[in-house]
Amino acid sequence: MRFALNIDHIATLRNARGETQPDPVTAALLAEQAGVDGIVVHLREDRRHINERDVRLLRELITTKLDLEMAATEEIIKIACDVGPELATIVPEKRQELTTEGGISVIDNVARLKETVSTLHKFEIEVSMFIEPDINQIDASAEIDADYIEIHTGVFANALTEEEQFDELDRIRTAAKHAKKLGLGVNAGHGLNYSNIKIFRELTDIDEVSIGHAILARAVFVGLKEAVREMIGLLRV
Repeated sequence: MRFALNIDHIATLRNARGETQPDPVTAALLAEQAGVDGIVVHLREDRRHINERDVRLLRELITTKLDLEMAATEEIIKIACDVGPELATIVPEKRQELTTEGGISVIDNVARLKETVSTLHKFEIEVSMFIEPDINQIDASAEIDADYIEIHTGVFANALTEEEQFDELDRIRTAAKHAKKLGLGVNAGHGLNYSNIKIFRELTDIDEVSIGHAILARAVFVGLKEAVREMIGLLRV
């Protein structure tokens, strides 16, 4: 299972004081040295953390994969086409949310998202839909020619009981298997951490997980490289 690091919260810390440090680009390069398979950033419309300078420097400097999380808006699509990440992950976006709260409804936005996928494909950018583990949303993602889905794992991560966790794990397993049958790549992310990843790694149809907050929280105490290596050790036992 591949591991991509989301570095948004490095930029959040930088922006809290309106200064230049810590630099998320430096964090990405250190993470690559520690063995991550890709870097994830969310270029939000309000630029609350990652900004265009970060995205463009990352595109220039990192040697793994750049996954640009983005809303399907004209401005951000234009930036993505200009920058050229390997993967664009389409996510829902609300100004008031602290973090992404759930998956996008592909079913309710088929025409717009199909056009978005077509535009990004013209620039040789693969496209992923960040969705709930729902068969109908997966079918819709395939119909609009997405290359990947990313399964929202927040319900699994926030489960209060073991039974709830196992129920959601089954939903995710079923969704991933269905997506694979349709020829989609399968990523997953949101709320995954050093504790819950141990049971999650049994889902063999998932190609890659995206983890951010848990890694960066751990890095405060042990350093970024060590925090990354610890997660890689858990994923590849």
